[in-house]
Amino acid sequence: MKTSLCASRRLMVVDPCPECERLLPDLQASGWKVHSCELEKAGDGSCDVGLIRLHPSHLARPERLKKLIGQSGTEWIAVLNADVLQQPKVGDFIGEWFFDYHTLPFDIARVNVALGRAFGMARLRGMGVREVDDFERVLLGNSRATCELRRLLEKLAPTDAPVLIRGESGTGKELVARTLHRLSRRANGPFMAINCGAIPEHLIQSEMFGHEKGAFTGAHQKKIGRIESADGGTLFLDEIGDLPLELQASLLRFLQEMQIERVGSSKPISVNVRVLAATHIDLEAAIEKGRFREDLYYRLNVLQVQTAPLRERKEDIRCMADYFARHYALEIGRRPRRFSEQAFQAMIKHEWPGNVRELANRVRRGMVLTEGRQIEPAELGLAALPVNTSPIGTLDAYIRLAEKQALDDVLLRYSNNFSEAARILGISRPTFYRLLHKHQSS
Repeated sequence: MKTSLCASRRLMVVDPCPECERLLPDLQASGWKVHSCELEKAGDGSCDVGLIRLHPSHLARPERLKKLIGQSGTEWIAVLNADVLQQPKVGDFIGEWFFDYHTLPFDIARVNVALGRAFGMARLRGMGVREVDDFERVLLGNSRATCELRRLLEKLAPTDAPVLIRGESGTGKELVARTLHRLSRRANGPFMAINCGAIPEHLIQSEMFGHEKGAFTGAHQKKIGRIESADGGTLFLDEIGDLPLELQASLLRFLQEMQIERVGSSKPISVNVRVLAATHIDLEAAIEKGRFREDLYYRLNVLQVQTAPLRERKEDIRCMADYFARHYALEIGRRPRRFSEQAFQAMIKHEWPGNVRELANRVRRGMVLTEGRQIEPAELGLAALPVNTSPIGTLDAYIRLAEKQALDDVLLRYSNNFSEAARILGISRPTFYRLLHKHQSS
């Protein structure tokens, strides 16, 4: 049974050396499905754990190696000669990009333990190479609110009726609009977004409807407007509540007739679009104050979607933070960092006035500032919770936690010498291996 469970573990060995080749039969006997290749071809395959024979040439030109590790989404172990480890900055490079390292010659028992721990960590973090489509990337999370939103969008997407998307700033209203477009029959058509509050008032008529050459000073050539550019697809009107009243009348006329006239022309042009609009303001209150047309409101509010603020779906924070960490790691050229449990607890406690946008920005900050293997609350700009806020567990739970902490501490200093690590802990080497296996599989 154990062998069948391990058989699905995929190991990629990159730039294998003769010692690596001699190791492969033992790894396969331990249940690893092994694929070996050169670095240039490593990006074509997928794996659960990676093992790379680290040469000085990799360290001299590390860009390709960083790209492989950063995009693979799994844990990697470096294999190198002891003399290479003594070179300047090699330790920092390994600490930055690798889960663990092994100096030659191989100790098969230690290699199996290291690979097992790497595999366990990859599974724990929900990592490993897997295909994630755009819909899942947009709507991350498994909270009740997110699951209900997915189901609602699947119902609304096939229709051509207008949808009004409401919610606080930063809750992903544009992502909802893009999801509706991708799930619709218009998915192969254009998706055109207009931020009604970001375009200067004197330009918005031309931006939305286009203009003819010579229509006004500076109109040196004909311009196709955003509405016309969305023909056959989806038109997304973001921050519709900020649209000036004069433009609200023009937009209403377009929605009634599905025709536009470019500025400087009286020739009507038919446009076939589905209209989605979004707002973070109270449109009903704006109508009462005379700032928004009631007839336009009813034209846009045929179907409605409400995005939930992040403080109401905190179950989604962990997976969203991990996704942003991987995303920004690629952007800044670093290996994705884990979050400490204190960091996660601080994120759960925070009220997130800026919603998902604030979460993304804080994770980006943490990826830039952190110098360790984990992102801590301070690097996110959040206060750490007092230790005594943790619930009291059983004695067995405390013992297990103490064992794991002791292993983590000793491996930071003696990861290349298990005999010395066992001696420091005052236990035998077999007991040390049993503890490693115990906590790797937990």
